[in-house]
Amino acid sequence: MYNFMLAFIICAIAFVIGEVVSTVTKAWIPSVFVTAVIMLVGYWTVIPKTVVSDSLLIPFGSQLGIYLLITHMGTVISLKQLKEQWKTIVICLVGLAGMCALSMLLAPIFMDRTLVIAGLPPLTGGIVAATMMQSAAAEAGLETAAVFAITMYCVQGFAGYPLTAICLQIEGRRLLKKYRSGEAKTDKDALAGTQEAARKTLIPPVPKKYDSDGVTLLKLAIVAWFAILLGTVKFPGIGTISGAIWALLLGVFFCTIGFLDRRSLNKANSYGITMFALMMYIFDGLKDCTPDMLLSIIGPMIILIIIGVAGMCVASFIIAKIFKMSFPLAFANGLTALYGFPPDAIITESTCTALAENEDEKAYLMSKMFPSMIVGGFTTVTITSVFIAGIFANMF
Repeated sequence: MYNFMLAFIICAIAFVIGEVVSTVTKAWIPSVFVTAVIMLVGYWTVIPKTVVSDSLLIPFGSQLGIYLLITHMGTVISLKQLKEQWKTIVICLVGLAGMCALSMLLAPIFMDRTLVIAGLPPLTGGIVAATMMQSAAAEAGLETAAVFAITMYCVQGFAGYPLTAICLQIEGRRLLKKYRSGEAKTDKDALAGTQEAARKTLIPPVPKKYDSDGVTLLKLAIVAWFAILLGTVKFPGIGTISGAIWALLLGVFFCTIGFLDRRSLNKANSYGITMFALMMYIFDGLKDCTPDMLLSIIGPMIILIIIGVAGMCVASFIIAKIFKMSFPLAFANGLTALYGFPPDAIITESTCTALAENEDEKAYLMSKMFPSMIVGGFTTVTITSVFIAGIFANMF
């Protein structure tokens, strides 16, 4: 009875249950958190550990899907919005600095220092940082530290998901109160999320009779391919820049000049399956986290997460005051370090959907929270965590 289609059904059931719980609780319990719990417990009990690969969602989700989706995110964010995100980058850097500083200062009092060194880079980022620390710990003969690095990567989202949901709920309600009272007004950037307004672009649109889903996907793929090529170019004094970063930037640029359509994957009726495949690829990383592995290091893991998040919270509060911006949103930006993309996109969109009473309200909320959350995820996970891991790997 078990084949690729049943494996797909199992993944879809876990995903849908997460969405239902998120909808019922108005996004107070994020869908990604629920699905992650279901998959983790399922791996320990009845779900085959190969279920995601058996469903044939890999390698689509892990390779093709991720670049299409990141490029698509550039068609959701306007050039104006992207320019405004320099504060987000500073906030994330300060938040990560606060996390690392407080952890290195206090965590060694309660746990082995080698575990602090191994666990901090994965806590500040994703799989690349976790793999770097696992390899460095293994080479140093620190088997427990190597396991700790990978386990931290697998479970850190369980702290990040609910905390982010709370922050975005608070921020979303604050924004809606201003919007509904007339104190804050939407603009064409916000409304771009719900309607394709006529816009003057350098490149004219494809004639309607030829503008098919296939054409939209083709254009998106061309830009994503270009981003991958740029990701291999070494720049003097900098080295290579991740293809994922290029995909986001080029998505914004080519949408601005008119080559890409706004919300390209939605227009091509492909957003849902692409996001589903990518999220299941993320959850596939939980299959290696066994109960014994988790129990053996759960204490130090909780300590490091609490201290690290507390350090980030304090640093985010200070920088938010300096920039005179919302602390909940600043903290949520920093918390993207605990899960990155695409959970940051899903949590933000589901929160906006749950809070809004109509499409214009959702578009307004998305315009205020979505760009900073996306940029935050790339700043923390894709860029900064790799640098942090490079430093910490030499501390063993």
